Amino acid sequence: MDMDIDESARSAYDAVVVGGGAAGLSAALALGRARRSVLVVDAGEPRNAPAAHMHGYLSRDGMSPADFLATGRREVAAYGVELAEDRVTEAVADASEGFGVRLASGRAVHARRLIVTTGLVDELPAVEGVAERWGRDVLHCPYCHGWEVRDQPFGVIATSALSTHQALMVSQWSNDVTFFLHTVDTLPDEDWRRLAAAGVSVVVGEVAGVVVEDDRLTGVRLTDGRVHPRSAVFVAPRFRPRDGLLTALGARTDETPYGPFVAVDETGRTSVPGVWAAGNATGPAEQVVNAASAGYRAGVTVNADLLFADVDAKATA
Repeated sequence: MDMDIDESARSAYDAVVVGGGAAGLSAALALGRARRSVLVVDAGEPRNAPAAHMHGYLSRDGMSPADFLATGRREVAAYGVELAEDRVTEAVADASEGFGVRLASGRAVHARRLIVTTGLVDELPAVEGVAERWGRDVLHCPYCHGWEVRDQPFGVIATSALSTHQALMVSQWSNDVTFFLHTVDTLPDEDWRRLAAAGVSVVVGEVAGVVVEDDRLTGVRLTDGRVHPRSAVFVAPRFRPRDGLLTALGARTDETPYGPFVAVDETGRTSVPGVWAAGNATGPAEQVVNAASAGYRAGVTVNADLLFADVDAKATA
């Protein structure tokens, strides 16, 4: 990497954490408490920003995502972790078995190890009103929001053959579920049997949009003009991982039912020596509590990796 900037702007860290969500801050917490020098670079684009509350995190259930991140930043800063509101534009392995890292601000730093926790982007179907109501009454995960809308009339808009699974899952939270096939043409016979057994109604026809009255979702409108009264709608987005940094470094990806994701072992280690990944960058099912756990595990593993690298170097000398 051509670091053509003033050397005074250069700094070195044991680890640079790219992404400051639950996974990244948890990794930084583990490393900070291990007395490592850590830089967390975060662009301020959390996936769950549209949601007013997060759920399923023991002791933090119902907390706002913004408050959760602010608390996490204060905690890691208390251990000497540096936080930069910036974006990593490039990372390149160098001869020192570390990485040269460039930020959008022009700053260049060196990292002995990288932990990438850049998350993913939810790409929503082009249905009128879905993006505007996302995280409010247009939802994805019943574990995240099902309790808050329990026993209301649900709609599920199919976006792929996997949407049958979503329609069946949300029936745990409501006995009134309507599955809109939208642009899905056919379903396997087994899906029809399961939907019938779960009491899920099926509507054939393309969805034009959701109906909103007085800032409240009240129905699903089809392209033929029919309106089905609903109070909450579940939609499975297309998951696009923010993995450009990882793939540029040569990280291997595995094909999943949701598309390709960077392959990691149980500690978050990627196929690239010195690079770990955690959170939604490695898969779409990582909720906040899971991402925090994976990030912490990656941080602990990186600390041990650094420790043994130093010990072995001294033993060899």
